[in-house]
Amino acid sequence: MAPQLTPEERDARDSAVMAQLRANDGRTDSGQVLVILAIKGKVSGTVRHKPVCVCEDGADLVVAASAGGQPRHPQWYSNLMAHPEVGVEYLGRSFEATASTVPNGPERDRLFEAMSAEITDLYGYQDRCRETRQIPIVRLTPR
Repeated sequence: MAPQLTPEERDARDSAVMAQLRANDGRTDSGQVLVILAIKGKVSGTVRHKPVCVCEDGADLVVAASAGGQPRHPQWYSNLMAHPEVGVEYLGRSFEATASTVPNGPERDRLFEAMSAEITDLYGYQDRCRETRQIPIVRLTPR
């Protein structure tokens, strides 16, 4: 498992990635497509930006709160569930969306599989955190 980043290291990495995305119409320098989410903090109310892996599902976007298989959900997911109205930057365009966790069932299974094409070790991450949580699959529906 990769070493855990400090919050400062994670913020610096995310800032660099977001700069690449904004300079390249939603793609990193290596060509990977990511989405930037503008999420309001559940306690602070401060809007923070987070780049995450994404796949399309019709008009919606789908993301996974994998946190690399860590035992707890990522903070951005907790904030998103408290404030599901989110700003989205995707492929050079910006819009508002509503986030919802996809419930267990065939739809979630299908979307988990689709996300595994974007996050190559997603199944391994789920195995790693199996004892403490299920990785949430989140649908972003444009408003």
